[in-house]
Amino acid sequence: MITSRRMAAVDRNAAALGLPTRVLMEAAGGGIARMIDALSSGGDSIAILAGGGDNGGDALVSARYLSEHPVDTYLLTDPGNLDGATAENWDTLVVADAALQVISDSSGIPSIDADIVVDGLIGTGLRGRIREPICSAIEAINTSNSTVVSVDVPSGVDPDSGAVADIAVTADHVVTFHDMKPGLVDLDAEVTVVDIGIPTAAERFVGPGDRLVLDGRDAEAHKGDHGRILVIGGGPYTGAPALTGLAALRAGADLVTVATPTSAANAVAGYSPDLVVRPLDGGQLTPAHIDLLAVAIDRADVVAIGPGLGDAPETIEAATLAIDIAEETVVVDADAIEAVAGVSTDAELIVTPHAGEFESMGFERPTDWRAAETIVRDAALDLEATVVLKGRFDVISDGERTAVNRTGNPGMTVGGTGDVLTGVVGALAVSGTPIEAGAVGTWVTGRAGDRCLREFGVGFLASDVIEAIPMVGSPINR
Repeated sequence: MITSRRMAAVDRNAAALGLPTRVLMEAAGGGIARMIDALSSGGDSIAILAGGGDNGGDALVSARYLSEHPVDTYLLTDPGNLDGATAENWDTLVVADAALQVISDSSGIPSIDADIVVDGLIGTGLRGRIREPICSAIEAINTSNSTVVSVDVPSGVDPDSGAVADIAVTADHVVTFHDMKPGLVDLDAEVTVVDIGIPTAAERFVGPGDRLVLDGRDAEAHKGDHGRILVIGGGPYTGAPALTGLAALRAGADLVTVATPTSAANAVAGYSPDLVVRPLDGGQLTPAHIDLLAVAIDRADVVAIGPGLGDAPETIEAATLAIDIAEETVVVDADAIEAVAGVSTDAELIVTPHAGEFESMGFERPTDWRAAETIVRDAALDLEATVVLKGRFDVISDGERTAVNRTGNPGMTVGGTGDVLTGVVGALAVSGTPIEAGAVGTWVTGRAGDRCLREFGVGFLASDVIEAIPMVGSPINR
């Protein structure tokens, strides 16, 4: 089972692995045609209704494979609006002198009397209300006596929930790709899953597709809409919480507050005027600070706790209390990892140990990333948390999905890169699920480190990695 959001990421990851959309579209169109051949008694007439997206492109490919049938293909958008593989497949049909018709408004919708109709109008790309001429096309399909085959998901049906916003195609058969979609489970139609050749690596390894599903900002957004992050850290150390806070800002958080003992507050504030610093009396975090922290935790979208805290017993007790009272997402790193075993919280936890810390939590130290997939998954289930095991290959699991990140390099053994990762994961947890934040956070941080290696060679700093984050974290620089 795969959601539309995850499927979009996997598609893009496949392209990054060298399997372009046109290849996947060719396989999808062939799968549609095979289904129709199986349904057809031989000379059945076919009507193909295609929208302008990849879903429509799949349907256009099927028109080529079905050339032995009487096929009429209708495009419900201006051909000039098409791009990529969909445009290429339309152009191929034009050159092949196929029976084509462009429909620009609802008045051009034909009365459908074909034996089989292919619904390639919207698919998983449903966003908002359905507009004309698509709406009238759906009505025409539903009032026909044709056998209806929908591409990926019936147009108008939410691929994740199965809900219908206003109107949807009533399909007899659905040809969906790669894996079952949640919204098809209770559908009153026969669903066939077609393997279109997406490699396992596109799901297993984190890639640019995972990053892109977290992109997008409302043009009308205001300060704070993209995340208020609270970093609880410092005391014995000053650089760690500052690195975490600055990394969160570079990864897209709007506001970052660092709650740190007064012994470290001035030093943390001196790293950047972009950080809001909230001093806590004394030289280390203690349970006496919890009342003050409770207010800050309540105001935050995500809490990152641990960088630079130290491992004094009072500090670990305070970290446990702070995690306990949190209700949103908490990223737990460094010394605060020791507190995880004793917490009882409603918050979603993302725990980011290196191999030594993972072993100190009572889990087996994996020998390689393949062994780590099972071990980390089991640890996530045991902790009821998302675990990000840092290493040459990072392994991330929430107990259901497990991902492996291959970005990064040996130059990132320099101190502070783990603190950077904590900030990046915290920022991404505002818009993504814990598993998405952990997976994409490792990918972005590793890519930033790879950029630094190319620019500086071994010897770059954690602060250099922070500066590189916007260069690899945005879709135009992926």
